[in-house]
Amino acid sequence: MSCYHTYIPHDSETIRGWGWQKCSKMVIPIGRGDNDTMFPPAPFNLTTFSRDCTSLYSVPPQPHWVTTYYGGHDIELILRRFASNIIFSNGLRDPYSSGGVLKNISQTVLAINTVNGSHCLDILLATSTDPDWLVMQRKAEVEII
Repeated sequence: MSCYHTYIPHDSETIRGWGWQKCSKMVIPIGRGDNDTMFPPAPFNLTTFSRDCTSLYSVPPQPHWVTTYYGGHDIELILRRFASNIIFSNGLRDPYSSGGVLKNISQTVLAINTVNGSHCLDILLATSTDPDWLVMQRKAEVEII
């Protein structure tokens, strides 16, 4: 099954920081089942995840920390009460967008959705080959700011 090995090792402060954050407070239980993708099944297993996090970072995962600390069981209510000056940028090709804020919550908590976008694409440096929809998305974000 070596053809399925897609991990390319590289190290950076961002990679290490995100790894620690995922293992300590931002547990994101993402897995895939038997027929979800072209890749072999890899269901999320909290026991294995906890063991790996403890081994790598000496911290046990806290899967409910975010919702306990910040709320989030009713994210719209929490954002309406406590948030301001936030733009939720969603590329709808990004699987994470299904858990995102996809509609405006208030006059200052806004969602900008693009059909073709993907994870963090709008915050990467602009290039001469950027498609028109991406240029327009960035322009809309700057106008809001």
